[in-house]
Amino acid sequence: MPSDSGFTTSVWMQTQPPAFGPISKSERADVCVIGAGIAGLTTAYLLAKSGKSVIVIDDGAIGGGETGRTTAQLTFALDHRYFELEHLHGLDGARLAAESHAAAINQIASIVTQEGIACEFEWVDGYLFGPPGDTSDVLQRELAAIRRAGMSEVELLPDEPHSFFDTGPCLRFPRQAQFHPLKYLVGLAGCIQRMGGAIFTHTHAASIAYGTPNRVITSGGAEITAGDVVVATNAAVIDPHVIALKQSAYRTYAIAIRVPEGSVPKVLYWDTLDPYHYVRLDSPADQTHAFLIVGGEDHKTGQANDADERFARLEAWTRARCPACMDVAYRWSGQVMEPVDGLAFIGPNSDATPGVYVISGDSGNGMTHGTIGGMLLTDLIAGRANPWAALYNPGRVNLHATKAFASEGVNMAAQFVDWVTPGAVDSVNAIAPGTGAVVRRGLSKVAVYRDEANALHEQSAVCPHLGCIVDWNTLERTWDCPCHGSRFDAKGQVVNGPANDNLKAVEVVTPKK
Repeated sequence: MPSDSGFTTSVWMQTQPPAFGPISKSERADVCVIGAGIAGLTTAYLLAKSGKSVIVIDDGAIGGGETGRTTAQLTFALDHRYFELEHLHGLDGARLAAESHAAAINQIASIVTQEGIACEFEWVDGYLFGPPGDTSDVLQRELAAIRRAGMSEVELLPDEPHSFFDTGPCLRFPRQAQFHPLKYLVGLAGCIQRMGGAIFTHTHAASIAYGTPNRVITSGGAEITAGDVVVATNAAVIDPHVIALKQSAYRTYAIAIRVPEGSVPKVLYWDTLDPYHYVRLDSPADQTHAFLIVGGEDHKTGQANDADERFARLEAWTRARCPACMDVAYRWSGQVMEPVDGLAFIGPNSDATPGVYVISGDSGNGMTHGTIGGMLLTDLIAGRANPWAALYNPGRVNLHATKAFASEGVNMAAQFVDWVTPGAVDSVNAIAPGTGAVVRRGLSKVAVYRDEANALHEQSAVCPHLGCIVDWNTLERTWDCPCHGSRFDAKGQVVNGPANDNLKAVEVVTPKK
């Protein structure tokens, strides 16, 4: 993990993944997978099962990225409404989206059963409902669209039947699921090793030398020669510029509140508010109580620094609906990559880089999008046709998303005004231990962190991706880019793409007494 990152802890992080070491010498395989989250490990598992030799690398630990920060819902009730997807991708596109996400849930269920992975997988129902007093026709429009997409089993109910709280009218989605994401990844990693695959953690992919074969060059100097390379790093970090312009990064927040066993039904909930809420129950076998997990309160990464207020709103929303709630046991945040047209980017990186594939753009459904990625890329690498390929093609141009694309461009451009604004503080003397702030120094801006021992760590505040000025994230103790969501730990080491390099070091200036 990056040093002194100050990350919050999710409810899943009690599970420790097995330790893997960094790569120490050059290696060769049929496929190199960059990223050991659900997208990367699913891809590696399915490729290994098909007979390919596989090497997985990650610059952190298994599941150390966003997979460990999900609420781990497995659903084809997508963040984008189906009537929106039908407008953006046509009726066939909406049908393929529903089909692929349902297939991803079935794929996870199949792997869990076949491999005997103990990850608390359960089939559950899901319920989509509106805010109190909602008089809109969103649910009726969504029901009609999802039935046109082929999911005839979805039904409109006058209220959620489990009497947890009064949802009012809601859509019931049967055969959704939930699981423990890190236990699932631990199981996948064991299967990959059993089939001869190699996993190296704390190994940073610095670049790819394109060719036949391709070569992944690590920051430690070792090279991995592979005919095919899969970049499964949440935000694409290899040639990231085009995809980065077609999606936006959001921080999302989650809390886990202790509740008595049996006081809350084991189902999934989502509302239609903006920002919306998403809810599930976790019942660990070794606990005397359950955890009610509630997420929401999203905002653009690097464009807000008010996590305590957002957690408070999540807690208030939850307690208003669940009198049985006890104490808040966990609070954490995660990163969501939101494509302008609502669906992930999965497929060839570009015509200029044959044999290089990407999985990015989870759109709030990372567990199923990541699994779709593994299924689709396994087919493409094997030379098999896949009906989802065009829908998820990273090179697609969606004219129906032009307005959203333009809006995101305006938002990004507005962030460059930070180049001419004052720093967040006038002097490093104002920075308390354990915190950071951007300081103006002449024509430059410097990201300054003061550690708990009172030592200063200074680096350029310019994101190496496209040159925006980073902002301090008090909750996670990271530097976050407001343009495309790149994130860096307190000392400037890259944590999230699309940036793939650290913040540049600058000379520490000792403040005058």
